[in-house]
Amino acid sequence: MSVEKWISENVPFMDSKKIVVTGANSGVGFEAARIFAERGAHVVMACRSMERGKEAKEKIEDGSLEGSLELRKLDLASLDSVRDFAEQYKANHEELHILCNNAGIMGVPFERTEDGFEKHFGVNHLGHFALTGELLDLLVETSGESRIVTQSSALHKNGSADIEEIIGLSDEEEYSAQQAYADSKLANVLFALELDRRLKEKNLSVESMACHPGFSATNLQNTVENKDSFFRDLGMKIAKKILAQSPEKGSLPMVYAGSSGNLSGGEYVGPGGLMNMRGLPEIQEPSEDARDEELAERLWTVSEDLTDTEFSVESQE
Repeated sequence: MSVEKWISENVPFMDSKKIVVTGANSGVGFEAARIFAERGAHVVMACRSMERGKEAKEKIEDGSLEGSLELRKLDLASLDSVRDFAEQYKANHEELHILCNNAGIMGVPFERTEDGFEKHFGVNHLGHFALTGELLDLLVETSGESRIVTQSSALHKNGSADIEEIIGLSDEEEYSAQQAYADSKLANVLFALELDRRLKEKNLSVESMACHPGFSATNLQNTVENKDSFFRDLGMKIAKKILAQSPEKGSLPMVYAGSSGNLSGGEYVGPGGLMNMRGLPEIQEPSEDARDEELAERLWTVSEDLTDTEFSVESQE
């Protein structure tokens, strides 16, 4: 389903709405934070590096803002950091209108998070799963409708439907950085759609949707574990030059998912141009595995157990 020529100028005035963007110091997260702030929102930039976050905040503030910015530390590789962030946010704010689960890593060498999870799964999925659970009560209590937007990737279609593979239980010797990334991105869509089903079951005024930025020229690709291959590195640089779109264009699916009045939850938004790698936002269909409700329920149960997170809110009449 196409969205006719939806660009950043179409973002409605946000009127001091509270928005959290994880990974807002660079790439599509930075651009989304900038767009939201320019349209009057109060944006909390949730960043792992306070130094890079400060630089990004100052860069946005050099522009013309109708809204405001706030910088907070968030390391998604640490569940303690996730909980600290949520506690600090709730201590300082009484509302949360949009949560953008955007931050992520891609193609890094085998490593585990502070809590012992394979890093792609731990950062890209479990960190955001726990963050959403910690902030859900505030999202529910916020007047009007609120939204949770989870950033995935077109590469989620390469993800495995094997739960053990998704959560990274394979040995380090069998590790594939590209597969681990794809698995974590499949987990993102499974989570976003399952969350929306659960919210609707309880008749809550919170919507959940997934999105992807297409192929955007950001620092994310610079971390891909192929640096020892000259030709692969060269190929990535050429592809970014010819095929990739700007981070601003890449941010539009997330901004559209967060702000458009034409969505009702459960959508998957991505760029509608060449091979869904570039172009303006449209509503797309995720992979068959991403729409597997049984797989989503199993992932949900595992994620609750691993993060010790409970999504406990009462149904609304």
